[in-house]
Amino acid sequence: MHGLVVPEREADFTADPVELFFDLAFVFAFAQLVGFLVHDPDWEHVGKAALVFSILWMTWSQLTWAANAVAGNSRQVRSIFLVATATSVPMAASVTTALDGGGYLFAIPVALIASLGLVLALEGAGDDEAREQAREFIFGLVVFVVLLVVGAAFDTGTRTVIWTVAVVGYVLGTLRTSRTEWVLRAGHFAERHGLIIIVALGEVIVAVGKPLVEALEEGEQLSAEAVVALCAAGVFAALMWWSYFDRVQPALEHRVEETVGPERSSLARDNYTYLHLPITAGVILSAVGLEEITLHPSDALPLPFRAMLFAGLAFFFGGIGLAALRTFRAVARERLVAIGALALLLFLATELAGVWLIVAIDVLILASLAFEQRRIEH
Repeated sequence: MHGLVVPEREADFTADPVELFFDLAFVFAFAQLVGFLVHDPDWEHVGKAALVFSILWMTWSQLTWAANAVAGNSRQVRSIFLVATATSVPMAASVTTALDGGGYLFAIPVALIASLGLVLALEGAGDDEAREQAREFIFGLVVFVVLLVVGAAFDTGTRTVIWTVAVVGYVLGTLRTSRTEWVLRAGHFAERHGLIIIVALGEVIVAVGKPLVEALEEGEQLSAEAVVALCAAGVFAALMWWSYFDRVQPALEHRVEETVGPERSSLARDNYTYLHLPITAGVILSAVGLEEITLHPSDALPLPFRAMLFAGLAFFFGGIGLAALRTFRAVARERLVAIGALALLLFLATELAGVWLIVAIDVLILASLAFEQRRIEH
């Protein structure tokens, strides 16, 4: 290996492979959440999943902010991410029991990953101003970590309250960034959040494919409805990818890049830390409905799954619409109309078989994107 020349990485604005490697544990975590809701599609479990997902998101976001401020993909950064990746495996495995019996197995890895992010932020700060910026966030992060670990010692009800306070406290801590001009590499930041969307969309593929694989392994023949449902779910994932990456993702990146001063940090915080939470959660909720459809393609989709599927679509397109409004003062008209049309479809066509329901959803999304493209271009 002595003859290998390693280039300088100080000016690198792309995500390092170790960051994508870290994201793989979140594939596992998201899959656990989907299975959790498929088996228990009620309000109690939706609330638990929402709280656990919020904690996962805050942890991922904090480490992403810390890595973004580091000038280069050094061995130190990679070592920290590899330790965080190993730590995240038990965290992902315990997401379904985090609020019941597996509190410590979830809380301690989250606390360790958050602490690694803090170390990365402090060690990567190259001057006194950058170190002071990192220290501003220490108090809120310490409170977040302590409440998570302390809450794991209590029963489900008390733990839920304590962890909810931890999440609210973390969000309040991020509001302080509006007064500070943080080190921010727009290209890297946009790419990292694009990658987590890819991770969530990958879970859509896993969710719709897993039931069919199990059926094939048991020697069952797939019905025509199951094959159509599988193809329609693939189209659904592709349309969601297009609706984010074709125009929105590069536009948000460009606007953050050209913004200066504290407004740049506030814009990145609002668009990515805040609004990408519902966008990513929307993909996961949609996967729950899609998995139920592929399990029973000829049956009408039960109301709880219809509600989660609609909530997922509303979060996804609504989050994108709010990002466009926040960044460009632009109203995503066609997407708002699509959300209304999807509500009518999902809650009025109650007898429609699941396979044809997902086909109809694909048609509505495709039509909204086509009309949007036509209006913008002409």
